[in-house]
This record gives sequence, structure tokens and C-alpha cells, in this order.
Amino acid sequence: MNSYYLAVFLGYFLSVTCFALVLNGVLLRFSKTLGIRNPAGGAIRWNNQYKPSVGGISFYMLFLLSVASYSVFFGESQQLMDKQLLGLLASCSLAFIMGLADDAYNTKPLLKLFAQIACGIILILSGTFINIFTDNIANYILTLFWVVGMMNSVNMLDNMDGITTVISINVLVFAIFFALLRNEYMNVYFLIMLGVLAALSGFLYYNWHPSKLFMGDTGSQFLGVFLAAIGIHSFWNPPDMNFHQIHSKQLFVALLIFILPVIDTSIVIVNRVAKGQSPFIGGKDHTTHHLVYMGFSERQVACCFAVIGFVSAALSFLISAVIPNWGNLYILLFSVYFLSLLGGFYYVTKKYAPAK
Repeated sequence: MNSYYLAVFLGYFLSVTCFALVLNGVLLRFSKTLGIRNPAGGAIRWNNQYKPSVGGISFYMLFLLSVASYSVFFGESQQLMDKQLLGLLASCSLAFIMGLADDAYNTKPLLKLFAQIACGIILILSGTFINIFTDNIANYILTLFWVVGMMNSVNMLDNMDGITTVISINVLVFAIFFALLRNEYMNVYFLIMLGVLAALSGFLYYNWHPSKLFMGDTGSQFLGVFLAAIGIHSFWNPPDMNFHQIHSKQLFVALLIFILPVIDTSIVIVNRVAKGQSPFIGGKDHTTHHLVYMGFSERQVACCFAVIGFVSAALSFLISAVIPNWGNLYILLFSVYFLSLLGGFYYVTKKYAPAK
């Protein structure tokens, strides 16, 4: 990357971060009732404090700003008519509207599920889908499962200050890093990822414990479909850094990047189903909560998740760039790593319960 583009991207990131700080401050100042749910509505929050849930509005606004800014910086508008980009815009807009409605009215779970499936279908129809099987029907089913699962996972992880924000930042940092290694920084998706990363960085100032602002379903639903699409573009479909297309490699790269949302959602679903409870109802039984029952502070939990997410993503880079001769031994080693984390967190949820 030459000095001109480095200056452009650095200046853009810093400018959008500052804008995100100001924008979230304005939203916090004027959100007297907007985004603050009535306790009678049944919204379950970890700390039982009802704070403005309007942070997600800044994510969506700066996402749109990043799309619009591409032609300004690069003098090119042809990419803005790309079918996949239009599909991303449509699915993210639908997720944003659905999340906004849920923050305002506590919509029915089935309606939310229908909107999530619609987001997945939009991405598929626009050409954004996981492509690891020879049969496209299998690819479409896996993509729907991935999009709906990620939208719910990100939403469920938004249960404690800073958790979803730091995990999303980690995913985008490595997506940008992978794009730089592939020399894809002239792509419109690079600027969009940079803009959303800046939006999250500015929001983290207000969302770090003790938080002043929540992202709400407006933010978590938008982030869910956005990160799912970025995961497909950056981790699921591209070949490794040696230009080898190995499907099991791609699977582990994506799995390790998104390891914490996958593990937390899997454990919560298993535990709730075992108790005869619905996995779609909020509760204080996530891995994050049990780490607090174990004795960690909320800040320590956020830092712990940030470290685990970074180490796992670094391992995904190792898989993609450093290991040329992929084989069963590496599949076994990284499976052990994943299952060890899964088993460790599952043990914590069984061993440590809230004090009575």
C-alpha cells in the first residue's frame, strides 16, 4: 500500500471514529425515552439498569456513510452498483429496521426469525453465499444457517458491557488484515469494514463497563448480518494465502474467527434445551455471566473474551498463511483447541452458578 492510500485510510478511520464518539454522545444526550424499554416489557439485562439502546443507529449511519464515501475517495461508482453490495445494503437495512422495531415494541420471536431468514435469502439471491459444496442447494442451506445463526449469536452475546463490541472489533480487524495481505484495499468492502470498525471503536467508549449506552437489537441485528456477510467474503470463500482452495481449511478459518459467538450460543442452547426452556428467551445463563459467578469482574470478562478472540483469530491466520501442507494432523490439533474451549466454558456453566 503506497503512502497516499495509507494516509486516506488512516484519516478516514480517525475521522469516522471521532464522528462516532460525537454521534453516540448526541444520541445519549437526547435519548430521554427513545431506546429505553419499559421494565414491564420484560427486557432482561445483566445489570438490571435500563439505559438507552440506540448505539446501533450510529453503526448503520456510518455504514451508509462508508458506502457513499467510496466514490468520493476513489472516483469510481461502478462498484457501488455491484449486485453483492446491493444485497448487503438491503439485508443490513432489513436487519436494522427489524432491530429498531424490536427495541421499540419487543416484537415476536417468530417475526424476528422471519426477518433473519429474509436477510439470508437476500444475500443468497445477490450472490453472497458460502461455496464449499458442489451442490448449490447445500451451499444455500448452510448460508441460511450461518446468517440466522450469526444474527442470533451476536444478539445473544450482547448481554454484558463491551462483549459484543470487542468481539465484533476483533473480527473486523482480522478481516481488514486478511484483505491487506490479499491486496484488496481498493475494494469497496475494505472501506466499509474500516468505517464500521471506526463506528464500533467510537461506541466502545460509551459501552465499556460501566456503560452509558447499549447497542440494542438495532445494533446487534445489523452487526449479525454484516459480520455474517463479511465472514463469507473474507474467510469462508477465499483461498488461503498460498492460493489453495481447501474446504476444511476454510471451515476452520471461519470457525476460529467466530469462535466465541459459536461457543456461547451452542452452550446456551444445549443448557436451556436440557432444562426444557426455550433457547430464544433471554436469561442470565451465558458464558459471560458464569464467568462473573466464578469471580471475574465485568471488565475482566470483556478482556478475557478479547484475548481469546485475538488468539483464535491469530490461529486462523496461521492456518491460512503459514501451514501450506494441510492434513489430518492439523485438523485434529485445531479440533482439540476448539473442543477444549467449548468443554472449558461448558464446565464453567455447570460448576459456577449465581449466589443464592
